[in-house]
Amino acid sequence: MKLYISADIEGTTGIARWDETENGHSRYPYFAEQMTREVAAAINGVLQVSPDCELLIKDAHDSACNLIPAKLPASENLRIFRGWGSDAMSMMGGLERGCDGVFFTGYHSGAGMDTNPLAHTMNRQNNYVKINGMIAPELMINSLTAAYLGVPVKLVTGDKGLCDWMNAINPNIETVAVSEGRGRGSISLHPDVACRKIQEAAKRALLKPAKDCMFPLPEHFHVEICFKEHSRARNAVTYPGVVQTGTATIEYDADDYMDVLNMIDRVL
Repeated sequence: MKLYISADIEGTTGIARWDETENGHSRYPYFAEQMTREVAAAINGVLQVSPDCELLIKDAHDSACNLIPAKLPASENLRIFRGWGSDAMSMMGGLERGCDGVFFTGYHSGAGMDTNPLAHTMNRQNNYVKINGMIAPELMINSLTAAYLGVPVKLVTGDKGLCDWMNAINPNIETVAVSEGRGRGSISLHPDVACRKIQEAAKRALLKPAKDCMFPLPEHFHVEICFKEHSRARNAVTYPGVVQTGTATIEYDADDYMDVLNMIDRVL
């Protein structure tokens, strides 16, 4: 069995401020460790069900060097992808066809959603990203990548708004809401309880049939991005196929999702 974990931080238990996500700030080390603990909990759940599972862990926040490798389970079959792969796969770097499932840990609501004080999509420079008319958090962008490669999404952990969003699309996918955004704040579980719930959910998730956990992949993609600064829209139209539709808004159409990923990589 092969499993892929993409780990972010803004949906980590207890997080509520930007400086808690940024290396160099005093609060960051605690949350980098909690991010690691939650990934470790998911891994422990997997290993209890499948001790020989091959695991690729993608550190997918900011520098992509946040996880503390020595505090992850010492499995012979575990590999960690730190840093960025310099390709359009971004937070899903290293994922390949034939993988048996994807876990998302520490994920957060997207720009245009009001369910996490740190809601954003890929960066803090846009008001929203939409795909086929739906607000698209990073979870949507990355779940579509998994679907494009034929890989099911088995588990999502993060804020309640994001978990509810995923449950509405596919209720078969396991979710663990570790926090609930309230304006500029967040109400969270105790960090130990969050880890226990993540470990239990990981065990359940691994046993679910792949066909029940596929994220729906459309035949056509219409992308709309509304930037906070109009200059970014002006710059974006240099990418082939991008059309400026408003002062700070662009649109793009494609049938192949890899074309969408390439556009997002260059424009967003």
